[in-house]
Amino acid sequence: MEVESQRTKPVAVFMAFGTKGDVYPIAAIAVAFACDQRQYDVVLITHSAHENLRCHLAEQHVSYRPISSPPVLSIHQKHDPTGSVELPFSLQKRMFSSEHRQECYLVVESIFGSGPSMEGDFIVINFFALEGWSFAELFRVRCMVAAPYVVPYSAPSSFERHFKKELPLLYKYLKEADISKVCWKDVIHWMWPLFTEYWGSWRCDNLNMSPCPFTDPVTGLPTWHDRPPSPLLLYGFSKEVVECPGYWPAKVRVCGFWFLPNEWQFSCKQCCEISRIVSSGHLYTKDELCSAHVHLDYFLKTPMPMPPVFIGLSSIGSMGFLKNPQAFLRLLQTGHGDNSTIPYKWLFTRCAAAIHHGGSGTTAAALLAGIPQVVCPFLLDQFYWAERMFWLGVAPEPLKRSHLLPEESDEKIIQGAANLLSRVIHDALSPKIREHAVEISKRISLEDGVSNAVKYIKEEIGCSS
Repeated sequence: MEVESQRTKPVAVFMAFGTKGDVYPIAAIAVAFACDQRQYDVVLITHSAHENLRCHLAEQHVSYRPISSPPVLSIHQKHDPTGSVELPFSLQKRMFSSEHRQECYLVVESIFGSGPSMEGDFIVINFFALEGWSFAELFRVRCMVAAPYVVPYSAPSSFERHFKKELPLLYKYLKEADISKVCWKDVIHWMWPLFTEYWGSWRCDNLNMSPCPFTDPVTGLPTWHDRPPSPLLLYGFSKEVVECPGYWPAKVRVCGFWFLPNEWQFSCKQCCEISRIVSSGHLYTKDELCSAHVHLDYFLKTPMPMPPVFIGLSSIGSMGFLKNPQAFLRLLQTGHGDNSTIPYKWLFTRCAAAIHHGGSGTTAAALLAGIPQVVCPFLLDQFYWAERMFWLGVAPEPLKRSHLLPEESDEKIIQGAANLLSRVIHDALSPKIREHAVEISKRISLEDGVSNAVKYIKEEIGCSS
């Protein structure tokens, strides 16, 4: 019988799901950690849709393990793989979740399941990869959390009352815990979904674990004899931008924004390669860039009364929000459009302002560039960023969805939305907002969020080098 060779190096698994803005910052940390800690085998587990990361990861010896589930499930898209009668979206979602978790389990098992865990093994998850917490528990490795935004969901108002009623001993276990251990602060801040039926039944039925973390699988009682430390939670934003209240868990660490390498953001290999060897802010010559980016570069460099205004909605279209693309295009009536992907760090410094959906990555890039913003949020943390930019004085009041994406092509509606957008852009370009944007840019440009994240991970695993 063939015997598998025993591992000789500890493993660092970074598991991140969601759109590019959810996944790429975690990948950047994985690469930085791999460069700093050569004694580790580093693995990134994410959607196969993020295949573009593979070559960037391989260059720094980070393994890419794709999962076939899509980054986004939209109610407006058909997902039935059998091609038969279309299933209700709720049923499709349950099927995809089940298949996704099973595929994740097989990948993690192939990494940690061949033998006992090693000192130093760990898993880093984002908020859309909560199955990773149970995998870490199952294979007895440390689990940490990393997210480029404040936790995008909050517990229902009745959660604590129901928890106390249904799990009184576990509630006591968590409330009485020292702040250095897993305690109620961790649960109410981000861990609460792990105690719901959505995860509990899966843990019990598929992993043969107790439905609730920190309980004995046989008796269901809290593990009084074993109080694990409070998990490290890394946030990829700046303290200059986001307030960090004292009621957050003790192990929250705010790193600064996690900006991506420029070469990760070009959609073509030619420009990606060029970006590796040029300094930040370098103005490319016509002969260096590909034809698509030369066209855009020429447009941006052409003298005009005012620099262009960027408008981008990232993955919002794939989520089903862009129901009437023609109405959106008529609203904008732009004279120039480009569908290729380019680094915001390069583009935004040439723009007068940025109109966007409030994604954490786009928001951070606009802040770093020091340009005014107009934010039109659609879901989750985007509403937080929209309100926060307004509060900081770098953006006017957030737009409503209908202001930017009219669902009807009626001429009167289109004209009204266009007039409103014009007024908002005018407000965003006021001297006061411009001044605030430049000031915040100066402050956050001094931070190195990715390096800080690596530093905190090393401290957590007790690595001194």
